[in-house]
Amino acid sequence: MLCTGYTRLLLLVCITDRRTDRQTDRQTDRQTDRQTDRQTDRQTDRQTDRQTDRQTDRQTDRQTDRQTDRQTDRQTDRQTDRQTDRQTDRQTDRQTDRQTDRQTDRQTDRQTDRQTDRQTDRQTDRQT
Repeated sequence: MLCTGYTRLLLLVCITDRRTDRQTDRQTDRQTDRQTDRQTDRQTDRQTDRQTDRQTDRQTDRQTDRQTDRQTDRQTDRQTDRQTDRQTDRQTDRQTDRQTDRQTDRQTDRQTDRQTDRQTDRQTDRQT
């Protein structure tokens, strides 16, 4: 086959076109890869951020719940202790009052009995 100038020119154009196509393809591939990488990185970052936020929120919630529970328990314990102390104090006061009243009553009864006995004895002595 004879190559004329025109044919050579066509071959050169074809070869040049192929090279250009390859370069364009490579460049396009690189750009696409970069875009894909960026997009993937962004998505991964968002997911990681969300997950981290959720974990942090859960931890904070748990900690807050624990603190609240402790405070509530302490408060309840204090109230219960106060009530128990009041009840115990009242009961002790009642018992002490009853005992004191009984003792006082006994003493008063004894004194009254003695006086009555004396008076009776005096009267009996006078009559005899």
